[in-house]
Amino acid sequence: MAAVTHQAQAIELSGSRSVEAASDHELLAAIRDGDEVAFQEIVRRYRNPITNFVHRMLDDYDRSVELAQETFIRVYTSASRYQANYSFSTYIYRIATNLAISELRRRKRRKMVSLFSPFTNDDGEAIELDPPDLKMLQDETLIANERRSAVARAITSLPQKYRAAIVLRDVEGLSYDQIAETLKLSEGTVKSRINRARNLLKEKLSAYM
Repeated sequence: MAAVTHQAQAIELSGSRSVEAASDHELLAAIRDGDEVAFQEIVRRYRNPITNFVHRMLDDYDRSVELAQETFIRVYTSASRYQANYSFSTYIYRIATNLAISELRRRKRRKMVSLFSPFTNDDGEAIELDPPDLKMLQDETLIANERRSAVARAITSLPQKYRAAIVLRDVEGLSYDQIAETLKLSEGTVKSRINRARNLLKEKLSAYM
């Protein structure tokens, strides 16, 4: 009975308000007080969006999972410094964006000192530069999968300043002002980068249109 009572107390937040019904700000306040259940709820809410976002940035699922985990670790360890004067989603996407950009910079430095051809990937494997012949793909599912893969490759080929902006807008659905806060840019700059990124993607994906 005591165990049941303890469990009931563990899933409560701010009196009778449940963790599931709590706002992000309330959860962060509870995390500051060491509430593990509140932290688990934050992870449940944002695990998939953050992992998907980083995956779009890196096109590397395993590494994206690792950086998503690092994002939540940083949320937990810096909970005492969190300020609730802007949305939590902006805050967590900023952490994830910074981690993704750091990873991209690390990869760029590694490529600069690599002995491999510029037409190989990070593992030294040859990259196929010719676009696939879609006429050979009779199955609609295969064609759809190839197009999705082409979009993913096109996004990861964008310069990092354009990549972050367009993924936050067109994949994650953040507003322009949220993206501006996340990337610490003016809203005008954000709109300009998104417009430029869309134009670049149209050029890269012209064969699939």
